[in-house]
Amino acid sequence: MTRWRVERAMVDAEPEMTERPTAGRGAAVRRHATRARERWRRLPLPVKILLSILGFLFAIWLILFITKGRFLKRPFEQIVSSQLERDVRVGGDFQLYFAPFTIKLLAEKARIANLPWASQPDLFRADLIDARIAPFSLLFGDRARLSWLELRNGAVDLEWSRDHKQNTWTLGDPNSDGEPMTWPLIRQARLAGTTLRYRDPQMQLNADIGFETVRAKDTRFASDVRLSGTGNMRGKPFDLKGSLLSPNATVSGGKNSLVLRAEAGATVVDVTGTLRGATELEGSDLQLVTRGPNLSLLFDFLGAAMPDTRRYRFTSALTKVGDEWRFTRLKGRFGDSDLTGRFTASLPNDRLLLTADLATQTLDIIDVAPFFGYDPAKIEQQGAAGAIETVQGTPRVLPDTPLRVEAIRNFDARVQYKVKKVRAQYVPISDIDLSLKLDRSVLTLSPLTFAMSGGQVASDIEINARGAPVRTTYDIRLAPTPMGTLLARWGVEQSGTTGTIKGRIQMTGLGDTLHDSLATSNGRIAVILPAGTMWARNVQLSELDIGTFATKMFAGKLKEPVQINCGLIAFTVRNGVAAADPILIDTKKNVMIGRGGFSFRNERLDIAFRADSKKISLFSGQSPIGINGYFAKPGMAVVSPELMARGGAALGLAVVGTPLAAVLAFADVGDAKGAACGPILSGANAVAQRTKRGNPRDDVGQGTTAKDEKGEGSKSEQNSQKKKFLGIF
Repeated sequence: MTRWRVERAMVDAEPEMTERPTAGRGAAVRRHATRARERWRRLPLPVKILLSILGFLFAIWLILFITKGRFLKRPFEQIVSSQLERDVRVGGDFQLYFAPFTIKLLAEKARIANLPWASQPDLFRADLIDARIAPFSLLFGDRARLSWLELRNGAVDLEWSRDHKQNTWTLGDPNSDGEPMTWPLIRQARLAGTTLRYRDPQMQLNADIGFETVRAKDTRFASDVRLSGTGNMRGKPFDLKGSLLSPNATVSGGKNSLVLRAEAGATVVDVTGTLRGATELEGSDLQLVTRGPNLSLLFDFLGAAMPDTRRYRFTSALTKVGDEWRFTRLKGRFGDSDLTGRFTASLPNDRLLLTADLATQTLDIIDVAPFFGYDPAKIEQQGAAGAIETVQGTPRVLPDTPLRVEAIRNFDARVQYKVKKVRAQYVPISDIDLSLKLDRSVLTLSPLTFAMSGGQVASDIEINARGAPVRTTYDIRLAPTPMGTLLARWGVEQSGTTGTIKGRIQMTGLGDTLHDSLATSNGRIAVILPAGTMWARNVQLSELDIGTFATKMFAGKLKEPVQINCGLIAFTVRNGVAAADPILIDTKKNVMIGRGGFSFRNERLDIAFRADSKKISLFSGQSPIGINGYFAKPGMAVVSPELMARGGAALGLAVVGTPLAAVLAFADVGDAKGAACGPILSGANAVAQRTKRGNPRDDVGQGTTAKDEKGEGSKSEQNSQKKKFLGIF
């Protein structure tokens, strides 16, 4: 009975016992909610706002993650179309959400419309876009960053307008000026059937390139993006092929390996190295190898003028910093010459600028030929004869290769170039230092300096192609140079020759070739000989003073120095014709005078030298020695009409008198007038020359040839004809 009562009591007590924990939990929840509300009420207002925003964002993230953001398809099309001011459509599936922190974008059958003037209807289209986008790059960066991009059957059309003011990729206001291309930064990509089309009417560049991702067979690479295409630039076709190798490490911040080759005939450009990302050129570590038969063919693609060269091969490091393409550690050869340095190409203000700092240890003279307009292949095969052309039956050495005026109008340049040694048999030049500047069609070589036989030549040359015709200004200065060293390669003995030479050329000419520029030039050429000594045979032979020369030869004094007091060899150039103004050399025993001149027009020479002795001399021909012919084929006329007249007189004396009397026909009475060295050393013209007594000289002409510009001989020149100086102009 008792047991029954206990069990009964336990059964009756069970509901109460089971209800107590439930009531306790509810109370606990209520107490927890109350405490939470108390804590929330005690929080500062800014903290409440921040937590509310975070909660709201989390809710959005959660909704997007669950729904994949498919409901945003229409708002996405409308908003992006409004921002780009282009029609944007997605014809298939659409997803836009955070996964988990990058933005996941998937769009099928997507397209972005092109501008009305473009030749293609779409700027971009693709069957599939699958991308992972860094969200902060859209808010704060100037370029979108994609860690992954997959395109299937994508097509991109990049095109400039004909006036080069607009392009298809500058989004927003369709009337705004076109901006340079800025690619998104892509770390890794997979492409299938994707093409890129580029058109630039101003640069005359067309390119069509296809991209395809190929799975690699080895374990080193997850994928290999192959590219290939064709194009033409300035009417010159080229082919492209290459690979972008994406290592597995790319996903964790690795690098992309690039292999690219461009070919245009025999011109080949190879690029290898690594990119930080598939489209990240900034800071890239690339190597460039270029080779071909003529470096100017490569520069033709840039629209930049470059003289022809022989076969070349160069290597360099290549990277992009800002808007500059930098070619550093440049090294290679062109022809038989070496070249090192660095080179940069940029587009400030949308105009090509080339800057370079280059150096050559040994420059072969054949490789210099194109810079003056000569064909290096002909020079290599024929030597000096390769520089000679026959024009209207006469030889011509000044080149007629035109300056590429249109090409130099397309770009600017700043170049520093140094050469240690020039390899040439008859050109004693070394230590060339050239500063080249091209600014809006004005080309200046200033300064251009080099060493020549112990002397220094400094030049300032300006070629102004802004107008027509091209105007060239020459200013070339020769510092005092030892005469013996300078002329040693032409048979002059250095022993006993201590005289020096200094000179200057100042001329201005019109024309786009070296020949035309000189053929129309006006200015002055002057070479000054200060006091010094010269080996006697050099002077006496040029004077044709047989008596003095023979005396010294038999007396064993052939190398006895002859004192040069002063000398001036100067020409005034008028419309391409250079006239002696004056040629006057005063030595201890003789006065040498020259007349005539030469022509840059037909390259003809007609100069006569005459020497008058200050002392009596027997067997002196006292006849002018003529230099005639052409620049390319000069000649010397030793037997002149005056010498023939003296020979006739000698024969007459020998007939009517004795043989000894014939000698009198060749005697010089020694009445030469010494020259005042002041005007000579100052480079003054013929009119300013004086004798030692201060009297004007009447034997050095007036700086004209046998005929003045009107075709009539001046009085001075008519008098000179009486002395039988040669004159053909």
